[in-house]
Amino acid sequence: MSTEDTRHDTRVPAVGADSPFRQERIARDDAPQFVLPLVVRIEKDAPPARTDALETAARAVLVLLTDERSAGEGEWAGAVRDWQDARIRKVVRRARGAEWRKAGALPGLTVHGAASEVRVFPPVPLDGWPKELAKLQVSGTDLDDPEPAAPAPAGLPVLWLNPDLDMSAGKAMAQAGHAAQLAWWELTGAERAAWQDSGFRLAVRTAPRERWAELSGSGLPVVRDAGFTEIAPGSCTVVSDHPALRGRLRG
Repeated sequence: MSTEDTRHDTRVPAVGADSPFRQERIARDDAPQFVLPLVVRIEKDAPPARTDALETAARAVLVLLTDERSAGEGEWAGAVRDWQDARIRKVVRRARGAEWRKAGALPGLTVHGAASEVRVFPPVPLDGWPKELAKLQVSGTDLDDPEPAAPAPAGLPVLWLNPDLDMSAGKAMAQAGHAAQLAWWELTGAERAAWQDSGFRLAVRTAPRERWAELSGSGLPVVRDAGFTEIAPGSCTVVSDHPALRGRLRG
């Protein structure tokens, strides 16, 4: 379940100084390609709810980006920089039992949701996956919500899924993680600190069909998929509706 960003318009620089969408154009396609691995725990007798897994995956991406090992001279910093200088790819795989325990022994971070667990690892080359992760399955991440998700609490960042796309849970997890990352890049330092202090609270919801055109055309960050799996290239999959970013639109 992979995704990558295909946004190339660098005419307007993002607020975040580390955003790849700066005025200087980066030859993203010519750079060495990396991928961010995420593994969701799916036990046979206790699979997580779909929305919980999507929200946990999105938070996991933010947790890795803000870990001290991803910054400065940290041990993951070089890989994170190389990954962000190329196409921003993510792949979600599933594990259970012994597979999950072996994945947990590799360098990375485990993020917990209400009942879900997602482990995120520092970026790896496309052809350089650790064997413990390479053997994990990409398919089989079809999760359901036992009940419809409640409306997102007021004031919370919401990652709105395209209501017209049918994505597996793994694909949607990767897309939600990318949407969280796009929002992060656009925030100021103070806005980032506030979000981090909240534990990266966020919600993932499917947009009402009658609102999708307004949301995707609002100027908020939009994930456009490369089309490697499941959906057509260039499809708009998620809109990042962070209150700080929406406030700028009104301003």
